[in-house]
Amino acid sequence: MENSSLPFYFNLTMFVNIGPYRFAAFTFCVLLYSFIVCANLLMILVICQYRALHQPMYMFIALLSANSLYGSSGFFPRFLTDLLLDVHLISHVACFTQIYVIYTYGSNELTILSIMAYDRYVAVCHPLHYHRKMTFKTVVLLSVLAWSFPALSLTAILLTSARLPLCGNKIQKVFCANWNVVKLSCVSTALNNVLGMLLTITTVFLPLFYVLYTYLRILIVCWKRSAEFKSKVWQSCLPHIVSFLIYSIAGFCDVALSRYNLEDINPFVAVILSLEFVVIPPVLNPLVYGLKLPDIRRHILGLLSCHKR
Repeated sequence: MENSSLPFYFNLTMFVNIGPYRFAAFTFCVLLYSFIVCANLLMILVICQYRALHQPMYMFIALLSANSLYGSSGFFPRFLTDLLLDVHLISHVACFTQIYVIYTYGSNELTILSIMAYDRYVAVCHPLHYHRKMTFKTVVLLSVLAWSFPALSLTAILLTSARLPLCGNKIQKVFCANWNVVKLSCVSTALNNVLGMLLTITTVFLPLFYVLYTYLRILIVCWKRSAEFKSKVWQSCLPHIVSFLIYSIAGFCDVALSRYNLEDINPFVAVILSLEFVVIPPVLNPLVYGLKLPDIRRHILGLLSCHKR
C-alpha cells in the first residue's frame, strides 16, 4: 500500500525519446498553440464586433471557437512543459483537473455541433419559422445547456473515479484520461463502467444520431428543390459537416487508442493518434469557417486590412 501521507503522482508513459528533436518539437507545438489561440480569438472578435454576424449560426461558431480555446488551454501548457522534461509526473489533483477540462471540451464540442445542426435544420426545413424559433433567448439557453450538461455529468463521473484506490500510476498517454486511470483501480469498477456508458450514450451517441437525422431531413427537403436552393444550402452547411466529420474521426481515434494494446503500435504513431482529438479540431475549425463562409471571410479581411493601415 502507498503511504497516504505522501503525494501521489501519475506517470505519463507515452512520451517517446525524441532526443535532439526535442526543441524542434517544442517550437513547432508552441507555434501550433499560438495559431490556435490567435485564429480562434480572431473568429470570436470578428463575430462580436460586426452586427451583421450577430445571428444564431455565427454565435454558435463563436461558441465553438471559445470551446477550442478552453480545450487547448487544458492540454498545451502541460504538454509543452513535458516536452522539455525527462520525467513526466503529474499530481493526482492536476491529472483529474486535466481530465475534466479535456473531457468537457470534447463533450461541449459535440453538443455545440448538435445545436448547430438544429439551427441549420430549422433554417432549411422551416425557414418561415426560423426567426420565431431561433430567438436570442433560445440561442443563449441552448448555449448554456451545451456547456452545463457535460460539466455536471462529468463532475459526477470524475468524483467516482477520483475515489478509487489505485494499484499503479502509469498512464499510457501524453495527457490524463479517465479510462486509463480507472484501469489502475484495485477494486471493482462496475459503477464507473455504467456511468461511463451512460455518459457516452448521452454526450456522444445521441448528438451523433441527432446530427445524422437533421441532415437526412435537410437532404429530403433539398431533393425536391431547385439547383440554386441546393447550392445555398450546401454553402451554409458544408463547414458544419466538415467540422463534424473532423471531430468524429479524431474522437474515434482517441477512443480506439484507449481500448487498444499500445505495445503493438509504433510509439510515434500512437502519440500522433492521441493528439488528434485535442489538436486537429481547434486548428481546422477556424480555417473551415473563416475561409468557407463568405460573410466571416469578408469581415476578417476587412478587419485585417484596417489594422494594416
